[in-house]
Amino acid sequence: MINTTLCYIERDGCYLLLHRTKKEHDFNKDKWIGVGGKFEDRESPEECLLREVKEETGLDLVSWRYCGIVTFIADDYPTEYMHLYLSDDFTGSLTDCDEGELEWVRKEDVFSLPIWPGDRIFLRLMQEEIPFFSLKLVYRKDELVRVSLNGRPFTDPSLCSGPKTNE
Repeated sequence: MINTTLCYIERDGCYLLLHRTKKEHDFNKDKWIGVGGKFEDRESPEECLLREVKEETGLDLVSWRYCGIVTFIADDYPTEYMHLYLSDDFTGSLTDCDEGELEWVRKEDVFSLPIWPGDRIFLRLMQEEIPFFSLKLVYRKDELVRVSLNGRPFTDPSLCSGPKTNE
């Protein structure tokens, strides 16, 4: 079992994303994700959040919102409990990341990038400001095969696509 944090940092209608291209044998290879990582011994979720954001971006978070917990189940990978955060209040300057390239990406463009199918769901939940949620994602290889939200089966296909438009 692994505990991790993941943070989506917002600025001017964009998320700061990490394009995972630099590490060999990376489970997230070539995917675009938020920033974060594994807990160290005796860390709280917030301590891990602050440390990982600083290490990967050079930024110091001033405030943040704890959006939910995501349980990942995948073949050949231990169960992961990911603590999901959102922040738009930070100081500092971006630095290079040894795990990939950092880039500000417009929120609506995120859904056209190579991201995990489950990320589409939790990003929509975050964008719609759904109160704290528990999301369980079960993968078989790269395919999302089962989803539950707050302990109930989840089948809302609208949350698996990009953001709503006013068409």
